[in-house]
Amino acid sequence: MESVTLTINEQQVTVPADYSILEAAESMDIDIPALCYDSSLEVVGSCRLCVVEIEGSDDLKASCATTVAEGMVVQTESEKVVSTRKEILQLLLDNHVNDCLVCEQAGECLLQDYAYRYDVKFREHDGETRERIVDTSSPYILRDEAKCILCGKCVRVCEQVSERQVLTFADRGFETKIAADADMTLEESGCVSCNRCVSVCPTGALIDKRNMEKPRSWEVEKEAITCNVCEHGCEFNLLKKDGKNIGVEAKAPGEGRPLCLKGRLWTEFENVEEVEEPYLKKDGKFVAVEWKEALELEEVMDKLENSAN
Repeated sequence: MESVTLTINEQQVTVPADYSILEAAESMDIDIPALCYDSSLEVVGSCRLCVVEIEGSDDLKASCATTVAEGMVVQTESEKVVSTRKEILQLLLDNHVNDCLVCEQAGECLLQDYAYRYDVKFREHDGETRERIVDTSSPYILRDEAKCILCGKCVRVCEQVSERQVLTFADRGFETKIAADADMTLEESGCVSCNRCVSVCPTGALIDKRNMEKPRSWEVEKEAITCNVCEHGCEFNLLKKDGKNIGVEAKAPGEGRPLCLKGRLWTEFENVEEVEEPYLKKDGKFVAVEWKEALELEEVMDKLENSAN
């Protein structure tokens, strides 16, 4: 593959010609902030937080959507860049719920990280803010629209699995939001509780409900484990505290690893010491079920019980 050499923050680097500036910076361990970017998702360049300054260009460019070029000279933290990022972060915070101290995503929230990094704070204002609509209908996923920054990562990761494609953008302008099917609750919608959306959400807009009210992210250790239910081998983090396995969380789905509820429940049942009761959706409603039904082991268990008798 053809390569190009460019300069980023006074350092030269040679990378494949099809790299974006953000990818080139990553190869140099230069961290360019981004809220809508994910290497496994379609690039949309919507958050604009990853803008950089390119010598000879009047406008800042989204580094995730700008391809490198021979001889390009880039600054990722120039005065102009930092000022723009601060403005973007301030607008996001102005329309965001100020509850970081109690938010389940605290410690793992990218918006929080970048606000600290650029010293941007919540402020009092008279402008309109997003309505606080919290969807608690699912026992697996909590949705909080007031914390959504419309990065679209959940929509893009959901649409990667053709038989799912539940999430979409709805309405326009300030009223734009993420909707499940025809603006339904997660329980009413076709959501299969795979947690793909939760695994890529950069804020507290989508939370793994089965891990709520457990020790915070900075209190737990994480061990990468692999689901053994099928050949896909989806990856999870096993959450540990004081030597005890307290939960599992889905890692971002890699290529060919779709994530599913059965795999999550199986991994949880196999590894967590005190498991909560599982739920399945029946006739459009979540109902508590026995573990043998949740893991699709009813026939096997019944056969074992009959053979024992």
